[in-house]
Amino acid sequence: MKTTASFFTKITLGLLVAGSITACNKNKTADTTAATTPPSADKEAIVYVNSDTLLTKYEYAKDVSTRMQGKEKSAQADLASKGQAFQREVADYQKKQATLAADERQKTEQRLQREQQELQTYQQNASADFQNSQATENGKLYDKIADFAKTYAKNKGYKLVLTYSKANPTVLYGDPSLDVTADVVKQLNEAYAKERK
Repeated sequence: MKTTASFFTKITLGLLVAGSITACNKNKTADTTAATTPPSADKEAIVYVNSDTLLTKYEYAKDVSTRMQGKEKSAQADLASKGQAFQREVADYQKKQATLAADERQKTEQRLQREQQELQTYQQNASADFQNSQATENGKLYDKIADFAKTYAKNKGYKLVLTYSKANPTVLYGDPSLDVTADVVKQLNEAYAKERK
């Protein structure tokens, strides 16, 4: 769970910073007079989102985390079952080993060695499949948040949307009045609720 949350935090951070930089770069080339015009006094140009809070309160992120935990548990149970079956075979062989002929022992040991290699390969493939699945899900989450952040900033007139996280503190301090996390979470959850219908 910590690993998944940490990964989501890093993705969210990267997404929001990259989106903000891109938006800033586009504004620089668009109109130099607009770039030098200060934001209105009642509107901040820079805001931030607490990604720790976002990931714990955004329903889509929670659903992704739950799905990935289920897949991980299922894969672990499958691997444990296969590992136990192999251990039983080894234990059975060890009990019979003294009574077997030399050529039969050699064949059994070779078969067990192949099965062990197959089990290790299966474990590596299962791990790679899980990581690919996790990367795909995280990519979807990243895209969802990035698209939303871009639209949100444009609609609210923000020039830069930063992210804050205790796990990756690139922002050491942010005035609480610049924290738009609650509004972002609310709107993301409303949009996700509509998608699920």
